[in-house]
Amino acid sequence: MSIRTKVFKNMYQDSVSLMQISAHISKLAGIEQASVVMGTSTNLAQLRDAALDDGCTAGPNDLVIAVRGEISACDGALVIAQERLNSKPEESSGDGVRPPPLASLEMAVEQQTAPNLALISVPGDYAAAEAIKALRLGMSVMLFSDNVSLAHERAIKTLAAEKKLLVMGPDCGTAIINGLPLGFANVVRRGAIGVVAASGTGLQEVTCRIDQLGAGISQALGTGGHDLHESIGGISMLYGLDALSADPDTHVIVLISKPPAPAVAEKILARARAAGKPVVVNFLGARAEDMNVPGITPAYTLADAASFAVALLSGSELPASVAEVSTPDAGRLHDYSRTLRPMRRFIRGVFAGGTFCYESQLLCRQRGFAASSNTPVASNSKLEDIWHSTGHTLVDMGDDDFTRGRPHPMIDPTLRNQRIHAELNDPQTAVVLFDLVLGYGASTEPARELLELIEHARLQAAGKDLPVLISHVCGTEADPQVRSRQVDTLREAGVLVAGCNAQAALWASHVAHLQAQK
Repeated sequence: MSIRTKVFKNMYQDSVSLMQISAHISKLAGIEQASVVMGTSTNLAQLRDAALDDGCTAGPNDLVIAVRGEISACDGALVIAQERLNSKPEESSGDGVRPPPLASLEMAVEQQTAPNLALISVPGDYAAAEAIKALRLGMSVMLFSDNVSLAHERAIKTLAAEKKLLVMGPDCGTAIINGLPLGFANVVRRGAIGVVAASGTGLQEVTCRIDQLGAGISQALGTGGHDLHESIGGISMLYGLDALSADPDTHVIVLISKPPAPAVAEKILARARAAGKPVVVNFLGARAEDMNVPGITPAYTLADAASFAVALLSGSELPASVAEVSTPDAGRLHDYSRTLRPMRRFIRGVFAGGTFCYESQLLCRQRGFAASSNTPVASNSKLEDIWHSTGHTLVDMGDDDFTRGRPHPMIDPTLRNQRIHAELNDPQTAVVLFDLVLGYGASTEPARELLELIEHARLQAAGKDLPVLISHVCGTEADPQVRSRQVDTLREAGVLVAGCNAQAALWASHVAHLQAQK
């Protein structure tokens, strides 16, 4: 194996584009691993950790391509990556004219007609400064960048509050503004339900479920995962809540987060009560007594948050919680369990969405199955070796431990699929539980890639039993991947496809319960 790197001086592209190029060249024959990143000190350290460093020198304004594999394959991969870096995007107009790149936010403001939103995706060391520049120029900010300190986040959001502007992020990967999907968002119909979420995949699940139930989204605002930390105080969620309260096109509001700091939760719930509109609150894992607030509709799961919001919009009775409904496919799950040997006892969850992993842990725990995880909920244990499962294990493959030097599994599911294959081959696995997340930026055919893996596992099993495969697909019919096409592909491969993440976790728990009784 050989390592090859190439440095492009003073070339910048956003992180999503670089991850997509990384994913493309990683799949080339003869390539073991590849990464395309900006040459920040953090990224260079991650290349060293991933054994992708051949001693190249690069600065933070430089772009680095690093590949490991067969010598000829590495040379070819560098050429292909450079071609993709230099390729022109499809023209939106027919005149063939591309606007010249702008060197600063100030130039953008000069050349645009009253821009009011800046999407910032630069290395975290520089993100705070760019966000502050945008705010001072009168623009709200979607800060896609991560690795921004709490102190810098507080400074950014304090300035935004003073200027009555919104900051989504840091580490905000998803939003829908005036019907336009930003980041890892899905194509959903316009409507009268507004969402403010501290979770990207949580926002995706709720907006997609609302679309599937026939309603639509007015605005979907991300806050970043640390907004409800005590030191930040929920500044962005409070701003978003107030904005949706004043928006005549929003009739119902949904708030999504992991449990906030108590003082922050109290402030948000008090503001929600005064919104003058129905508000559904899903603080994943919050105690029921903490959510028993007059004027607020608490939701235990992400799917509940969507269905409750649609019911409130139509003035109909609230449906039962997903967690309270008996398993509709109990008979089929019993049939699957009968084919499993008694030694198959454990749930193995492999997730691209961090919030899906979190919610699944909560639901499995509620059903009596404590699990290990690289991102454990409060009552679960930390996985000792993130690369190997023991007992019930649910892993978030999108966590930093797995994505250093690699694209996120929503963009390139290769590493996640390898983990699924390993769990299929473990004789103690009863259920492999996983998600497929669709939308802009995500893998173009995630189910098809899994199909080959599943067929290979069946051939290896040579007629012996395989674990039950249970999945849920987060997406819509209007997404580039087309949700029904992905669902059909999975079902053809023998995968049980649930209607939502919570239902998939409950199905997995049901199979594990049946196995424990053998």
